[in-house]
Amino acid sequence: MRILLIEDDTDTAAYLAKGLNECGHTVHLAHDGKDGLFMALDQTYEVLIVDRMLPGMDGLTVIRTLRTSGNRTPALILSALGEVDARVEGLRAGGDDYLVKPFAFSELLARLEALVRRTATATEQTTHLKVGDLEMDLLSREVKRNRQTIELQPREFRLLEFLMRNSGQVVTRTMLLENVWDYNFDPQTNVIDVHISRLRSKIDKQFDQPMLHTVRGAGYVLRAER
Repeated sequence: MRILLIEDDTDTAAYLAKGLNECGHTVHLAHDGKDGLFMALDQTYEVLIVDRMLPGMDGLTVIRTLRTSGNRTPALILSALGEVDARVEGLRAGGDDYLVKPFAFSELLARLEALVRRTATATEQTTHLKVGDLEMDLLSREVKRNRQTIELQPREFRLLEFLMRNSGQVVTRTMLLENVWDYNFDPQTNVIDVHISRLRSKIDKQFDQPMLHTVRGAGYVLRAER
């Protein structure tokens, strides 16, 4: 799993990171709420571990902000507050699970695995994506806009799928490299620009309203104009 751990207590963070790394997972660490929010929006993770009490921005605000932005990455909240009202507040803020400190590492790991398994199952059940009049059938690998068939190369199809799954959100170049190409290219490479240009010519050129937009200095966003 690719995990973002947002925890300000250095001992707890080190303990969790060490244990998760030993289990074969990749852990990225943020020590305050604002940095954690930026990392969660800038990169793609399979699951988030968010301490409730954080400097800069508290954990519940981090999660609420992510949900408002359209980010649905499952989040496990860690907190010393174990009362029913506190747990309910955390879940209603957008948390997917709530674990009270102190806890056993084995339980935390099992809860993370359950969250990722649940998300993977939901993703697998999605075979049709739709953004405005743009549609993608993941089984037949057909793409249509306004019922007109659009022919895409395999990499273009994968690129569009990622953009559609994150529609309305700014997708960074780093996110595209890690999720569409699976490894890091030289930062100076223009491979993304080339593929974005080709994709834009196919899904936008013949239609009145453009859907694929460049956000200067940030990345790209696919959205249906209202």
